[in-house]
Amino acid sequence: MNIENTKAQMRKGVLEFCILSVLKDKEAYTSEILDTLKNAKLLVVEGTVYPLLTRLKNDGLLNYRWEESLSGPPRKYYGLTEIGHTFLNELNGTWTELSDAVNLITKQK
Repeated sequence: MNIENTKAQMRKGVLEFCILSVLKDKEAYTSEILDTLKNAKLLVVEGTVYPLLTRLKNDGLLNYRWEESLSGPPRKYYGLTEIGHTFLNELNGTWTELSDAVNLITKQK
């Protein structure tokens, strides 16, 4: 069994939740989202995030707008839609329940 593969699958499972959480209070462009995830020690690469952002947008959870940049090409800023906020609230509740259950099971005696 490859522990690195298992760890990667665990991270991948919460990535959508983390991205939506990053966007809950403000819009951000992809580099900002990646930096926030990396600063939280969630190992992720651009090749994983771009398709996920597109899928979340196609599912109606995100919208985006283009903004000119002084230091390069225009930036695509992502934000949560109303449906995205509702979806994130549901995920928060599920995460709390799941986290509590896992902590209860794995707690050392």
